[in-house]
Amino acid sequence: MIDLRFSEAELARRREHIGSFLQEQVAAAGAEGAVIGLSGGIDSATAASLAVEALGANAVRALVLPGTVSTDQNMSHAELVAEELGIAYDLVPIGGMVDSVLDGFPEISDDKVAIGNARARMRAVCTYLIANHDERLVIGTGNRSEAQVGYFTKYGDGAVDCHPIGNLYKVQVRQLARALGVPEAIVEKPPTAGLWADQTDEEELGLRYETLDPILALHVDGPLSADATARELDVERETVDRVRELHAQSAHKRATPPSPEPLD
Repeated sequence: MIDLRFSEAELARRREHIGSFLQEQVAAAGAEGAVIGLSGGIDSATAASLAVEALGANAVRALVLPGTVSTDQNMSHAELVAEELGIAYDLVPIGGMVDSVLDGFPEISDDKVAIGNARARMRAVCTYLIANHDERLVIGTGNRSEAQVGYFTKYGDGAVDCHPIGNLYKVQVRQLARALGVPEAIVEKPPTAGLWADQTDEEELGLRYETLDPILALHVDGPLSADATARELDVERETVDRVRELHAQSAHKRATPPSPEPLD
């Protein structure tokens, strides 16, 4: 396996670069600060920590938006992050909001994927409601690993104004989280999108981030062929092909919605 972790000097450089990026994004928009949804997971905790470091606690507002499948542990961790960072936060359950939408479509009452994505999109509605009212930017929490295989909800957690950790693989997010002082219980907790009960990222993806990240770095983002990547990482060729397929199938999630080519 290759080691994607940064040296201490490079980690510090990345941290400073992300901070400057956030400052520039807020200034360019003429915004008053940032709003971020806290899930209780490592990505949102890391993004929130970076936002506070760059903008100051008074300029960051958090939303904790539990759904009916959210765990007590995750919501407790979300509140813990807000309290340790010293940022104002609102706890707003979204279960009733989602139920109101589903009442109009009883035929999809057992479609867990569609309902899970509706939860993610309802959270986006809430974050943008506050962002519009407070003249803030919505800070995203997605990382490169998830983006490259489409592991996010289009117009849900993908509906943001900027992604401060969007160029970092999951293993790098963990490294940065520790440097920022994110509680170890959050760093080591199995990641979950929280879209339905008992969901975990790695179970749904079918592979661990420790396998996914190197495949992305060497093959999808890098120069190696599928065969060479499989040999280098000592994994099955089918695993590499699966990651490449996930990347290809999710291209529409990473692109601006297309329009027809203009006519002459």
